[in-house]
Amino acid sequence: MFDTHELGRRPGALQRLTRSVEAPVDLGIEGVIGVPEGAPVEIELRLESVMEGVLVTGTARASAEGECVRCLEPLRQEVVADFQEMFSYPDADDRGRSKKAASDNDTVDDEDEDMTPLEDGMFDLEPVLRDAVVLALPMQPVCREDCAGLCSECGTSLNDDPDHHHDAVDIRWAALQGLAGSLGTDEKDNMGGAEAGVDEKQEK
Repeated sequence: MFDTHELGRRPGALQRLTRSVEAPVDLGIEGVIGVPEGAPVEIELRLESVMEGVLVTGTARASAEGECVRCLEPLRQEVVADFQEMFSYPDADDRGRSKKAASDNDTVDDEDEDMTPLEDGMFDLEPVLRDAVVLALPMQPVCREDCAGLCSECGTSLNDDPDHHHDAVDIRWAALQGLAGSLGTDEKDNMGGAEAGVDEKQEK
């Protein structure tokens, strides 16, 4: 939670904050990449008091961990996420007027109900931070841009063995190659029998 009491409610007032917070659970894309729970997240915030509330603009930096989608090796990647969110005063509408006064003149807009209100001058940044980090993370992380991945036939890492390959065999010829091999064996056997017969005749 962050406190805005020091900022005050005078429109135009500014406050800058730098914080290091612990990453909440599941900060990232499940099963792909994310910031480990409890890891440090460095946050820089700019708080600006406006008529309707406090405009929060910030940047979060953290180290995300995951697995390369090509070679399946573990990876670590720095993530920088920018965000901006309006936190409204609970007693003011989107034009900075008292909601009670506004209700005397017109109906409160539906948009007012969707605004995130400050709670006793405090705001919770976790939902905003979570959305910003998820959007900043890659959907298909790679250990490096030129990662060659794995061999589709045997799973060998092509990064470690870039010359790795398998001789392609046309399945239409595989049976004939086997047949040719068996014929070659039979011919050798026949040749061996013929030579033995000739030797016997010569002995006689």
